[in-house]
Amino acid sequence: MDLILADDSVIIREGLTRLLTDAGHHIAAAVTRPEPLPAAIAEHQPDAVIIDIRMPPTHTDEGLRAAASLRGRYPQLGILVLSQYIVPEYATRLLGGGERYTGYLLKDRVLDPAQLTGALTRIVAGGTVLDPDLITLLLRAKRNDGPLGSLTERETQVLRLIAEGMSDKGIASALYVSINTVGTHIRHIFRKLGLADSDADNRRVLAVLEYLQRGRRVS
Repeated sequence: MDLILADDSVIIREGLTRLLTDAGHHIAAAVTRPEPLPAAIAEHQPDAVIIDIRMPPTHTDEGLRAAASLRGRYPQLGILVLSQYIVPEYATRLLGGGERYTGYLLKDRVLDPAQLTGALTRIVAGGTVLDPDLITLLLRAKRNDGPLGSLTERETQVLRLIAEGMSDKGIASALYVSINTVGTHIRHIFRKLGLADSDADNRRVLAVLEYLQRGRRVS
């Protein structure tokens, strides 16, 4: 797929360029600030952009604001935001509007070419991807919560994979079970958590994120 990188670190840009090129992707452009992104996207029409959260001039949340602006202009553009640290509030800001074609990953996660390509593939297809460490953090914060405490060990595994953006087929493959078994686990999970079931992968991810974030805010 055709990609645009936005990161002010030359090491990250060159590392991602090499990793993605070796994986068969094409880097159409690389920028060091968020301001040139709209022009680069208009020129190259990429499948997705990969944006660092902290960029010049303030190195705070420029990447998040750039992602929000791009989403308004390009509803079906894949946007993968990278962060050095897991910040649940960043994920909420990025995904809170129900956005599809969006992902939030730790930079360490993208060192694995297979994981990075898998995440980009799901995002470009209209899915939503969250970093597994974010899900682990939120689950740990709510480990004493009643509904989560009622989940079996297998249901907790399935919940984590749902939150990572995996489809039923992907979850079945990861856990070596049938798709029907996965469907049964998901129905049990959503019933126990009081969430509306949905066949749309990104809606499932957002429902789980909202549940975990809601519990974290009130805990």
